[in-house]
Amino acid sequence: MAFLGDTFNAADMPESQTYEPIPAGWYSSSITEVDLKDTKAGTGQYLRVRYDVTGPSHEGRAVFANLNIRNPNPKAEEIGRQQLGQLMRAIGVASLTDTDQLIGGNCQIKVAIRPADGQYDASNEVKGWKALSGSPAPAATPAPAQAAPAPAASGSTAPWLRK
Repeated sequence: MAFLGDTFNAADMPESQTYEPIPAGWYSSSITEVDLKDTKAGTGQYLRVRYDVTGPSHEGRAVFANLNIRNPNPKAEEIGRQQLGQLMRAIGVASLTDTDQLIGGNCQIKVAIRPADGQYDASNEVKGWKALSGSPAPAATPAPAQAAPAPAASGSTAPWLRK
């Protein structure tokens, strides 16, 4: 037995949050977590992204999305990469090398409801991404480095080396 050092009354405790899906529609959100995970089969990888809803309603609720980035099924990988591209453009990230680059990104997400099946309750899924109005456009992708000029023909000196 452990003495708690305080008295806890059920009537004074906060109510637990509901886990019912939020209604389908567009919501403003902020990305608060991104994890790189291996697929259940261990043959691919996906990004698990947490979006915290910031409005216009259901503020504080979390919605999750998985984006395939490596998958033995080429179509699944293509769809996941298209989704990642939409997300990157929506938050203004032109190039991505680390999941931390997504954290703190703000965008609108199109939330749908996945109906319950025999094994799982109904849940939300993210079906689209777009920039918040007034958000900056993605930074331009850096241009590839210019190749060095060809060396001068033998016997001639570069202009900047002449006296």
